[in-house]
Amino acid sequence: QVQLAESGGGLVQPGGSLTLSCTSSENLATFSSMGWYRQAPGEQREVLAAVTRGGAVTYEGTVNKRFTIDRNSAAKSIYLIMKNLKPEDTDVYYCGATRDVGDKCETSWGQGNQVTVSS
Repeated sequence: QVQLAESGGGLVQPGGSLTLSCTSSENLATFSSMGWYRQAPGEQREVLAAVTRGGAVTYEGTVNKRFTIDRNSAAKSIYLIMKNLKPEDTDVYYCGATRDVGDKCETSWGQGNQVTVSS
């Protein structure tokens, strides 16, 4: 079973920066894609940034140019570098890793990290 361990959340003032980390128990090449998601209470989990096995990167519109997804295959880790944070970025952030299992896709999740943007 894939284990994803997240770290790096916390409280930051508006305009500040935070970096989230996610370390996998498996080599990153195991996954067809990995990404960062956030989920507000009562809302669906939404993808913010994702990177495919081949290195293609996509961003959700509201975080484009403020957030950067990065990966370190040797460390089996991905990162979300967040800058110019806004109060509306307050949420629980999740790391997700998707792999092909037979003819299905299976996504594993990290434990979630609270990010609070407030003065």
